[in-house]
Amino acid sequence: MDDSQASLDYLEQQIPSLSAAAVDVAYWQALASGQTVLVSGEGGIYQAFADGTHRLVKTTEKPLSVPVGTRVRIP
Repeated sequence: MDDSQASLDYLEQQIPSLSAAAVDVAYWQALASGQTVLVSGEGGIYQAFADGTHRLVKTTEKPLSVPVGTRVRIP
């Protein structure tokens, strides 16, 4: 593997952490500007407020657990 390919591989490996950081920054910027943010977790979709409170918007079904590589048809 030449140096340019190794450099490209390294940069591509950074994409998940960079995108996670960008989402985190956007979340906090939205709250800091007085907006609310929708987040999912604990069996529901919640509206997050700048003061740290959350309000349940909708309950969700239990996550579907399937082995990696399995095809699932959702009607």
